[in-house]
Amino acid sequence: MIAIFLQTLPFFAIISLGYGAGRTGFFTPEATAYLTKFVFYFALSAMLFRFAANLSLAEILDWQFIWAYLAATGVVYVLATVVALIRRIGVEQAAVEAQCAVIGNVGFLGIPMLVLLLGEAAIGPVMLVLAVDLIVFGSLIVILITGSRDGRVSFGVLQSVGLGLLKNPMIVSISLGLIWSAFSIPIPTPMNSFLDILGSAATPGALFAIGASLAGKSAERVQIAAWLSFSKLVVHPVAVALAALVIFPVSNTYAAGVMIAAAALPTAGNVYILAQHYGVAPARVSATILISTAASIVTVSAVIAWVAPLTGGG
Repeated sequence: MIAIFLQTLPFFAIISLGYGAGRTGFFTPEATAYLTKFVFYFALSAMLFRFAANLSLAEILDWQFIWAYLAATGVVYVLATVVALIRRIGVEQAAVEAQCAVIGNVGFLGIPMLVLLLGEAAIGPVMLVLAVDLIVFGSLIVILITGSRDGRVSFGVLQSVGLGLLKNPMIVSISLGLIWSAFSIPIPTPMNSFLDILGSAATPGALFAIGASLAGKSAERVQIAAWLSFSKLVVHPVAVALAALVIFPVSNTYAAGVMIAAAALPTAGNVYILAQHYGVAPARVSATILISTAASIVTVSAVIAWVAPLTGGG
């Protein structure tokens, strides 16, 4: 546990550095927004494309893996929704809270950290987790909020969700990389160097951006945020572990271990973007991101140490 903690510490140290830069005003919200754009549209996309171009769809597509993650995440999503509805809040707020409980920071924190800690073979399972999060649950929150407001789910809403997925740079870069791989086209040396250099900026850039963005977050509604953080950091990985190891046993135990580690990641920043866009409980989401990220310094290390035997690290 201590050894894993020391390995994860540099990642959280960079997050803390970004947080300090944001809190002191040295890194303004505008600067954070532009750094996030650079990482999201360029550095992370280059990293994902390069990884995907060296994989084949047959290597990473595992339906048992997908069903295990989808089932476990769905159960936690329903649990968080039920708890929210028991408190007599609306469907819109319940959908946002459920999103906080299951959507981890896979893109900005999970990909760089898990690939470095668990090896490049982790990229395939992480991509599958990211795809399910974006395609299924990223679409679900939009459908629930807009459907609740309009009283129905229109074709326009579904069309908007589809276009949003097609424009997402993470989906685009993974898809293009897999297409490149499918044609067995070798990546030219200059292109590979370009992608390597640009992709290398993703890890420090993403971690710094996470910290700087947290500087603007507040810890309001602490009790609810603490429950949602507990759901994300503890309930979600436990549910995924039960699904992947017991209920829907994933034959590739390494992939199962990576899936569990990915489920332990703190709540993603894009949940706040959606909450702010629709005007639904942004302060609650802000507090959840802040608390879950701070607590994950310990919990993520614990979960990675727990799955280490599955991934060959134990």
